[in-house]
Amino acid sequence: MRQTGPLDLARYFPYLINRIGTIFVVNFTREALHAEGLSIQMWRVLAALFNSGSQRQIDLAGMTSIEVSTLSRAVARLARRGLVTRARSQEDSREMRVALSGQGRMLVRRLIPVARAQEKQAIAGLRPGELETARRVLRAMYANLAGKSQARAKQRR
Repeated sequence: MRQTGPLDLARYFPYLINRIGTIFVVNFTREALHAEGLSIQMWRVLAALFNSGSQRQIDLAGMTSIEVSTLSRAVARLARRGLVTRARSQEDSREMRVALSGQGRMLVRRLIPVARAQEKQAIAGLRPGELETARRVLRAMYANLAGKSQARAKQRR
């Protein structure tokens, strides 16, 4: 059933989520990334590699929610700066594996406290149960939308 009537942005979930994401990006860029010459996409790549180790570039795109061509450019810039390494996959020479370099690892370690401080500011006043509920709900919403998106992509093939 489609609702027609006014759309109250103050109650519209996509708008609220976008506002939160936008303010995080603006603040984190201002407080940490700008001084390091990093974009938010580059940060996501570094953080994902820090947490998960070497990854195929296609898997890294999924982990970071970065479109493949945008990811490729970000990885190339990170490689030129010596923050990541790239190598052809041993399993499939068409695939590229990306790994965090020692310099990249040191940079992520310096930036994590800034990211954690912003998260702490955002969740101030929330009870632990509320925070866990919010995380669970957001993961479920993402799964709902990602599943629908993947189903549409399969239909187009």
